[in-house]
Amino acid sequence: MKYHQIENQLFIKNRKKFMAQMKPKSIAVFNSNDIYPISADSTMPFEQHRDTLYLSGADQEETILLLFPDAMDKKHHEILFVRETNEHIAVWEGAKLTKEQATEVSGIETIYWLTDFDKVFFDLMTEADTIYFNTNEHYRQAVVTQTREDRFIEKCKKDFPAHQWAKSNPILQHIRGVKEPEEIALMQRACDITEKGFRRILEFTKPGVWEYEMEAEFLHEFVRNRSKGFAYTPIIAAGNNANVLHYIENNQQVKDGDLILMDLAAEYANYASDMTRTIPANGKFTDRQRAVYNAVFRVKNEATKMLVPGVIWAEYHKEVGKIMTSELLGLNLLDKADVQNENANWPAYKKYFMHGTSHHIGLDTHDYGELKTPMKANMVFTVEPGIYIPDEGFGVRLEDDVVIQESGEPLNLMQNIPIEAEEIEELMN
Repeated sequence: MKYHQIENQLFIKNRKKFMAQMKPKSIAVFNSNDIYPISADSTMPFEQHRDTLYLSGADQEETILLLFPDAMDKKHHEILFVRETNEHIAVWEGAKLTKEQATEVSGIETIYWLTDFDKVFFDLMTEADTIYFNTNEHYRQAVVTQTREDRFIEKCKKDFPAHQWAKSNPILQHIRGVKEPEEIALMQRACDITEKGFRRILEFTKPGVWEYEMEAEFLHEFVRNRSKGFAYTPIIAAGNNANVLHYIENNQQVKDGDLILMDLAAEYANYASDMTRTIPANGKFTDRQRAVYNAVFRVKNEATKMLVPGVIWAEYHKEVGKIMTSELLGLNLLDKADVQNENANWPAYKKYFMHGTSHHIGLDTHDYGELKTPMKANMVFTVEPGIYIPDEGFGVRLEDDVVIQESGEPLNLMQNIPIEAEEIEELMN
């Protein structure tokens, strides 16, 4: 890992929150992710399962966390199983966590080698009535690969058919959505690294550069500041490419007069930031580009003010739609007849702004968090309105990450990243 080790008090708090909502005489198990093969002996870089990381801090493959608050032996209330390390592994792969280091990272006193899991687990299951399975129930999930968690659930149901089953996900959605101060600090660090990359790109960009060259500039700045790199696949879309919402080819040359939409950001310690900025290739917005840009900026500012405790996510999006409709009327992209005759299920503004305005962000870019219950303080949301005009050859999206406060306007974690049109032009020139 490149990041500084996180204080284990965060993970101690997270486990306490989870265990407080477990049923009596129940066990919860969390598996690390697999290392996924590409071909031959090639593999994808390891990414820890975010729930396992959230509850243990162990950023290492072949790790299992077991929580059993009602275990008869107190030392088995929390157990971390890690891969046994030795000198051979240290030479070929790099040293893995020792038992002492695993305790230091996680705050868990009882550490076993992974080879002991089956024996210890069977013994503890004789004391338990219920087993919590960690299924993926995120509203955007579309997983087709069988995961390590899936295999564990399949085996557990076969080996322990008389036990009751419960779901970890509702508890995780509830507790992961509200961030601890330590988590907000890590996300602020990711945003600060993103700022460094953006300021670098403002000096670098000019007509004739290639989208992938801009991607390389960002990556250089991110990695040199202890980030693994991008928090998600970067979008660098010049001209009409911006009207493809998930354009990721980044292989076109930037032309004079283009606007360049950049939806990308750094991660830090596995916590994501999520930024979008739109800049003029030649350092100067045209009058039309500026009018659209400022309209998006106003929508973003008004939407941000609406993110306060008690707001319902779906209702918030409806209100943002009304603000966007007003701006599109002002830009002559819609007229009153379009609005009067709109389909209630697909309002007129959706022609130019077809995606949502906000999503939870944290360990995942589209993070866990409740969406059907009122928003709470210390939830962190993106705010990302956009206007896309294929007929005019450009699109504009602006996005910041904000923390809901107990009272007052949200805290913008990206408040230091340039965004006003005049500032963008000044820095580019």
